[in-house]
Amino acid sequence: MLRQVAGIYRQQRDKVAENAKAIRHHVAQSLDEAQGGDVSAATLERAAAEMARLFDIRYGGFGTAPKFPHPAATQFLLARWHDTGEDWVRDVVEKTLTGMAKGGIRDHVGGGFHRYAVDERWIVPHFEKMAYDNSELLHAYLDAYAALGTPLFKRVARGTVDWVLEILSDRERGAFFTSQDADVRFGDDGDYWTWTLDEVRDALTDDKSYHVIRRVYDVEAEGEMHHNPRKNVLWWKRDPAGDDEWPLLEDALTRLKAARDRRTAPFVDTTPYVNWNAMMASAFLHAGAVLDRPECNALALKVLERVWSEAWDEGRGMGHVIGRTEPRGLLDDNVHATAAFLDAYESTGDEAWLTRAITVMQHCRRAHWDDAKGGFFDVARDRTGSAYLATPAKPVQDAPTPSGNGVAALLLARLSASTDDPQWRGLLARQLATFGGAAPQLALYGATLLRAVDWALNPATRIEVHGPRGAGAACDMHLLALQTYRPRKLVVRKTAEQPAATVCVGTTCSLPVTTPESLRALLG
Repeated sequence: MLRQVAGIYRQQRDKVAENAKAIRHHVAQSLDEAQGGDVSAATLERAAAEMARLFDIRYGGFGTAPKFPHPAATQFLLARWHDTGEDWVRDVVEKTLTGMAKGGIRDHVGGGFHRYAVDERWIVPHFEKMAYDNSELLHAYLDAYAALGTPLFKRVARGTVDWVLEILSDRERGAFFTSQDADVRFGDDGDYWTWTLDEVRDALTDDKSYHVIRRVYDVEAEGEMHHNPRKNVLWWKRDPAGDDEWPLLEDALTRLKAARDRRTAPFVDTTPYVNWNAMMASAFLHAGAVLDRPECNALALKVLERVWSEAWDEGRGMGHVIGRTEPRGLLDDNVHATAAFLDAYESTGDEAWLTRAITVMQHCRRAHWDDAKGGFFDVARDRTGSAYLATPAKPVQDAPTPSGNGVAALLLARLSASTDDPQWRGLLARQLATFGGAAPQLALYGATLLRAVDWALNPATRIEVHGPRGAGAACDMHLLALQTYRPRKLVVRKTAEQPAATVCVGTTCSLPVTTPESLRALLG
């Protein structure tokens, strides 16, 4: 084959060069996902309708096997439900999140989610656990719990936080890790995560707990794993038979975890990528508020301080890995760090985080923005070499992480609301015009961009809390503001002598209130 290729190159060099030029042109076109067009309320309606068409009415989620989580789509639809009150939209969100929460794609013993399900029922996963999946799913379940009050969604979020704290983070240094492998050795096909009847019985010892686990999690002599039919994936088939079985179930899961912890665990990739650290830090700030877990805030802020001090370079932008000088200049790292800095600003009221967010986004404008055609390139213009593609891309599809241009659009909307600086509103208008034609067509795969369109078209809710720092009414109102679900929400914390809070929806603002109870009443 190689001799034949070499011969063609020697004998038909002009034709080879012509074909190479055509291929490069095609690649360049395919990497530019910009498709211009106007955005309107119809854009959101069309996208929601397309997601409904793909919705699996039996098991939740979108499409068929293999089935992937689409957390940005559930967040987009949750906002639609809040704005429109349409029951079908709520049903899609609830059934999707419940299907994943009860399926084997969720680790019922240790917390967190595996990468995807190989079947349409969410039962048998590909067992690898990724930081980016779990950060986005944590956001989705926290939003759904805050909006709907479903206890299951809170349990799922709490379990994900516990797993990240135990396995996927360095709490001392301040870092989130990348992933945990599916397997311990080649060919074991998830044996660490799965159970035979004998393994369950040995771990539990008493018959009552054994039979509760069997019934609830469908543990049988013949399980779901083809390489070893005795192995079962734990998935929630039915609720415990009565109130007395719930404590037994909780205790049994604790003992199963202790038994599993004695097994050799799959490898954890400890590389601290900037984009995924920023994504998880953002989710942990969200969890710190909704679950009222200050340790989440502490770790998130520690990580973000490292991102700023060890990854940021004033002239060259964010590095790709905390503590490494190269590679750098990737849009994903810059925009996800900016998003997390904005979240830190809302969570703490510390203006330094807002200043940092603006600084990084200004860099994105200089280094990534296409003045001629609009949109952000995935690699800074000055980046060349073997670590980067020769042809820059303008990604807008969520594949599978939130797209760089979708996140950038969301940031422009948030910065416009946070600062009242007209430059951000102007850039947002150009960004949406650049990709507006693609938004309704991408639908499920462009949900991050659609969330930015939602921000641009519909009024934001601004909750501003003034008062002393430390324990007291102002602190309680700030926490309530962070915990409350609203699409397109902005929380501002200011220091003042007396506690007061106002809520503005669009240009309509409330009178100040001075107690958490009054603020709760305002927020409905």
